[in-house]
Amino acid sequence: MDKVFIRNLRARGIIGVNDWEREKPQEMLINITLYTDIQVAAQSDDIRDGVNYRTVAKKVLAHAEHAQRHTVEALAEDLARLCLEEPKVVRVQVRVEKPGAVRFSESVGVEIERPRA
Repeated sequence: MDKVFIRNLRARGIIGVNDWEREKPQEMLINITLYTDIQVAAQSDDIRDGVNYRTVAKKVLAHAEHAQRHTVEALAEDLARLCLEEPKVVRVQVRVEKPGAVRFSESVGVEIERPRA
């Protein structure tokens, strides 16, 4: 299976369970791998035959910045569902991180993988 990826997409939104985390947007780092077959798009050289990563990135960014989820787990599930709405995506891997959320760590987060149902 082929992969289309979006690396280190930076979003700012409300995420967290503590009151202080709900007061102002925090930085989130999002990584997505979309599993698809790129053979038709490779032959035709036409984006309409493949997965448009710009479209996916814009949808993911808009959702992450407005969802106001409490947990990175819930946000990751949201983003996986959004990605699987793309007709040519058969499986997705989503990683959501909160840089600097835990003292002495670069970041913390979750990574999930979901197939098309």
